[in-house]
Amino acid sequence: MNPTETQTLPSLQVEVSRLREELQMRDQLVQQLSQELFRLVKGNATFMPKPELSERHLAELRLLREQLQDVEQQVTFYQEQISARDAEIYQLRQSVQELSDRSRMLEQVVQELPQLYRQKFAERMIPVREKVSQLQRENRQLHAELQSVSYRLAVRSRNITRLDLPSFPRPGGGGPIPTFGNV
Repeated sequence: MNPTETQTLPSLQVEVSRLREELQMRDQLVQQLSQELFRLVKGNATFMPKPELSERHLAELRLLREQLQDVEQQVTFYQEQISARDAEIYQLRQSVQELSDRSRMLEQVVQELPQLYRQKFAERMIPVREKVSQLQRENRQLHAELQSVSYRLAVRSRNITRLDLPSFPRPGGGGPIPTFGNV
């Protein structure tokens, strides 16, 4: 993992700002050097350099060209870094947008869950309620049949206890007791 991947968005923005300021400062130096060279050349238009002076000027010019090349290389390097950081920032913003959208969607789903569970529970309760209702009807019907059977048994048992049995006189009562002595 390289250092740019571990930096946060604010630190990347600070780094980009710093690089832009540095680039602007170098651009100003190049501009100043160009103006100074132009001023020297324009100010000495009739000037024919002497051989010893031209050697010195050529050396300075070479040195300035090398410095200019170095500055141009640095500018190119910083521009590439800025482009890479801009691309990374764009990618991070896209990721943030996608995650925000997903977060909103999940929040909506979470808010809808209680109602969805209530609806599913109500749908599952319909057959249960129908079964309970059917069992209650059957229970009432069986209870009515049980009461009818109980009533019939009670009536039948009352009739059995009222059998017509012969009545016998009680001892000590007024009538003679038959004997088998004359037989």
